This record gives sequence, structure tokens and C-alpha cells, in this order.
Amino acid sequence: MMNKILGFSAMMLAAVNAGDTADWKKRSVYQVLTDRFARGDGSTSACSNLSNYCGGNYAGLTNHLDYIKGMGFDAIWISPIVDNIDGGYHGYWARNWEGVNTNFGSADDLKNFVNAAHAKGIWVMVDVVANHVGPVGTNYSQIYPFNSSDHYHGNCDINWNDQGSVENCRLAGLPDLNQSNGFVRQYLKDWVKGIVNTYGFDGIRIDTIPEVPKDFWGEYGAASGVFQMGECFNGDPAYVGPYQQSLTALFNYPMFYTISDVFGAHKSMTAIANRYDQESGKFSDIDALGVFVDNHDNARFLNRYSGNRVGLKQAQVFALTSRGIPFTYYGTEQYYAGGNDPQNRESLWQDMNTGSDFYKLIATVNAQRKASAIWENQPVQRYKDDTFYAYSRGEFLVALTNSGNTQQRQVSYSPFAEGTTVCNIFYPTTDCQVVNNGVNVYLLNGESKIYVPQSKLSAEVLRLAESAPDVFLQ
Repeated sequence: MMNKILGFSAMMLAAVNAGDTADWKKRSVYQVLTDRFARGDGSTSACSNLSNYCGGNYAGLTNHLDYIKGMGFDAIWISPIVDNIDGGYHGYWARNWEGVNTNFGSADDLKNFVNAAHAKGIWVMVDVVANHVGPVGTNYSQIYPFNSSDHYHGNCDINWNDQGSVENCRLAGLPDLNQSNGFVRQYLKDWVKGIVNTYGFDGIRIDTIPEVPKDFWGEYGAASGVFQMGECFNGDPAYVGPYQQSLTALFNYPMFYTISDVFGAHKSMTAIANRYDQESGKFSDIDALGVFVDNHDNARFLNRYSGNRVGLKQAQVFALTSRGIPFTYYGTEQYYAGGNDPQNRESLWQDMNTGSDFYKLIATVNAQRKASAIWENQPVQRYKDDTFYAYSRGEFLVALTNSGNTQQRQVSYSPFAEGTTVCNIFYPTTDCQVVNNGVNVYLLNGESKIYVPQSKLSAEVLRLAESAPDVFLQ
């Protein structure tokens, strides 16, 4: 049906490096809005209107891959690539499914970016939309190839209390594609297969999962041939979980709300264990879920919780080390605090400070996460109470608090053999101890600690320690 995909001959296929779910569990993902990360010309002037294009593009991403790699990220999630209705800086307003969004660059620019990322060991996850098109009312002639009314469901607004309405009515007034139409269904599957093969994407992030019937997602995910991370914006594991029967993974929105409650609103840390208990049996693979603190659809943590930087650091350490695949929203490392869309979609080019204490904190956790291969070990709860939570993943002990006050606990149930010298990765040369009836954990003013055997400290962690003192205490 499609002898050309987004301007490339279908024979010009890029090699796909994508691994399976087990391989993606090893990755730490950095989310960008393509339009807001970096400009190819290197300019850093402010964006005058966050509701429209600001100038970020694939060339800018390519030029600043080392900024991302420097934090230890080995995967990037980018915005949808398809040609959009005017004003669609975010990528979710598809117009011509055969074209690329030229505001981000050409098809060659996109291919060059993916190749450059792969050369640095970084995988690329592309955002895709199969639920709707751009805001054209009922003038479908503006959309290609879905230019007929029978390609869409009726013109109704979603009633979120009725699943039939969720699947058959319009999200925010956007024309709702009818996946039961044979042409629409087949084209969408061919399209996603085509862009993966053409550009060499390693995974897909799928928008608006609950707005389309589950059986379609099973076919769509299989057609893509790569790992899928679906967005089901709902806090109920019983509602979100069944979608994992059709896709490899989903964002753990239920845990997102728990992270906010615990580290933002200072609710009991026992809620973390309770959330895992609630999710057990609801998801087929909790460890494949996407864990996150911020994203482009929610006001940032620092906006919601009055600039609580200590809480943000606590939450980020948890997200990078807990069950699942960690996703970090661009700008978190620079303490961005934007409110609701579009204020949470700030430009980053003026703030690419690799000396930021938070930048280096994230780099430190990612470095030891990889060195300790924590994904090979299920988390084991070691201690919990209202203001303290500790868990291990092999010889990797995470100690967290949701308080800004100093906490001290003896974690006698530890993963380390008695007599082992263990060190806190944030201060690996000065904060070490010999295990004696477990680990004596002292958290000053809300800091977090991660202990590993001194003999297994990452060389990158030691290097970072020399240049990043007091990453938690600033």
C-alpha cells in the first residue's frame, strides 16, 4: 500500500538495533520535546510563545547528544515525527502521514540523528499517535490519507465515565480515527512498521492507549516489530494493567501518583509497598513499566510542590532505581518548575549546565545502576516506616526519606555480608562503613543514599565524586 514512507524509498531501510523487553529494562530513558531541546544553529534566545514552535530540531539533538550521554542516559524518547497541522509543535496534530514535520528538520536530518545516537550507544524511542489527527473539525480534506468521514468516529466529546465513549469520541475535539475501518486499521499498522524500518527506531511510545480498543493495540504493536511503551493516563492498576496484555509495557501512572504523594505531599512511605501490592496481579510485568516523576502532560513536581528540590531529588533517585524502566523528563536536571501545559514545556537550550548538582546526581545514579546491573535483581524491601524506606537490588542498597529532617536507621536486614566495606555512591571516598549487624544509615536533611561494596564502585562514580561534591546538600 505504501511504496514510500515519509519521503524515503521503502527499500532504504535502516538497521534496527532494538532489543526485546529484557534489553529495554537495562536502559535509562531521557524524554525530550524535539522543539524544546536544542536548536541546530546553536542560538539560545528565549522562546516568545510556548504554545507554538520555538525552534528545536533534529540537528540540535544531534549536536547535543553528549549532554544526554553525560547523565548516563542510553535511550531518548522524541516527539512524533509526522507532518502536523500548523501550531503542532508537540507533534500530536497529524496532517500528512506521508511527510515529516519539517519544523524539526528533513527526513535526512532525522535519519542522521538516529544514526548519531546509535553510534553513541543510545537507542531512540519515537512517539506515535494512532487515535486521532489534527484539529480540523469535520474538514477531513486537510488530512492525508484519512480524508473521508468514514475514516472517523462521530463528532462527540468523551464521557470519561463511559468506556465506549472513551474509545469512540473526540479527545479535546480532535477527530477520532475509526480503527474498525479496514483501510484505517491497515494503514496505521503499515505506517508504524514503515517508520521503524526506515529510520531504525528502537522502540515506540504510544499515545492515548485507552482511547482505542485493546485488540487494535496488539496488532499495532506486533506490526511495529519493536518494544512498545503505552500511555494510559489513569491511576487505577485494575484499569491500566489489562492493556499490558496487548502491549509490551505501559507507563506506571499509578506509581506516578504514589511518588507524588510520598515525596511531594509527605504521605507515609509505606504507600510505596502498598502500591506494589496493589499492582501485583494487575500487570503481567511490573518491571517493564515506565517509572517517572515528570512528563509533558503534567505540571512539574517543583511547580506542584512549592519548589521542593529535596523532595524532587528523593523522587528522582527512587524513579531511577525502583522496579521498571526509568524515564526522566528533560529539564528536571536543571530544576525546571513549569506549570500546566504549555508552561511545563520550557526550552532547555539556555540552561544546558553540565555542572548542575542535579545533573551530576543523575549521572552518578545512572553510572552505578549500570555498573551494578540492578535490573538483574528484583527489589527486596529492607526497611519501611512513615519517613524511611530502604530496598536492595542485589548488592545495591537504596535508602530514602520523604522528610527534610535528618533520619537515622539501622538496616539490619541488609544484602551485604557482615564485614563488607560499603560506600555511599554520592560520597564514595568519605562515607563508607564496615557492615556490622547491617548498615547504619544516616540521612542528613533529606538526602538519599545508595550503598554498594567499595570494591564494586563504578569508576565513573569515583570520577564524578571528584567534580561533584555535595550533590545532595546544595
